[in-house]
Amino acid sequence: MKTMMITVAALAAIAAAAPAAAQDAAAGEKLFTQCKTCHSNVAGQNRIGPSLAGVVGRKSGTYAKFNYSPAMKGANLVWTEANLDTYLTKPQAFVKGTRMAFAGIPDAKKRKDVIAYLKTLKG
Repeated sequence: MKTMMITVAALAAIAAAAPAAAQDAAAGEKLFTQCKTCHSNVAGQNRIGPSLAGVVGRKSGTYAKFNYSPAMKGANLVWTEANLDTYLTKPQAFVKGTRMAFAGIPDAKKRKDVIAYLKTLKG
């Protein structure tokens, strides 16, 4: 009985730690270097793509002073972690007609890390 309780407690501790280990903002910041060609991480600083400062929780196609594609303007979604994950997997498949010329990030862990980094960027 005691062994079973210890095992259950150990599994609970591992399960509680899993979400923290699932995302690594520091690793995401390193991965973001590939995004910097087109996107800034500084609020108000657009490039070929809009600034990604404050993107998590923002409605798609609404960042000030950026000329979005009609597809992105009409996407009518909020950049939740789940939507960002799907979009970053294959942008053109998620928002058909987007101008973002990026094949995507096939590795789920890397996408989660980038999203963790994006969550740190305040708009």
